[in-house]
Amino acid sequence: MKRFHVHVHVDDIAASVAFYSKLFGAEPARIEPDYAKWMLEDPRVNFAISTRGSQSGVDHLGFQVDDAAELDELAQRAQDADMTLLDQGETTCCYARSDKHWIVDPQGVAWEHFHTLDRASVYGESRETSTSQSESPACCAPRRKPVGIPVKPAGSACC
Repeated sequence: MKRFHVHVHVDDIAASVAFYSKLFGAEPARIEPDYAKWMLEDPRVNFAISTRGSQSGVDHLGFQVDDAAELDELAQRAQDADMTLLDQGETTCCYARSDKHWIVDPQGVAWEHFHTLDRASVYGESRETSTSQSESPACCAPRRKPVGIPVKPAGSACC
């Protein structure tokens, strides 16, 4: 069974943990100094926040799957649709060891497809040599163009 995944970059992890814990009526399943994750059942969502991004807002979306066969199915769908697939294989990211691949939609929004294998004690293991804070490490969403969706302040006009 698939679980929808949303990863949001935040400026203040403590304030955001407090906000989302109240919003979801649940404490995070995992919390670190720069990261928190809720594994919600209703709706079935893996919602993560971190302070690792270059701008606040939605970083990427995705699907977390329960097994390798489901991950293979998502990869095959992407290939059948002639989508460019970035296959990372097994990697460490967001305090988890996962098998994953990425696609990017026409607007530049990154979609992560992953099967979590185990917990990890570090945020990620970069396979790139870049140390720039503004560039994504290998474990994080690929970038084609800026895609962050800023969070609107309370009381601002909407839709």
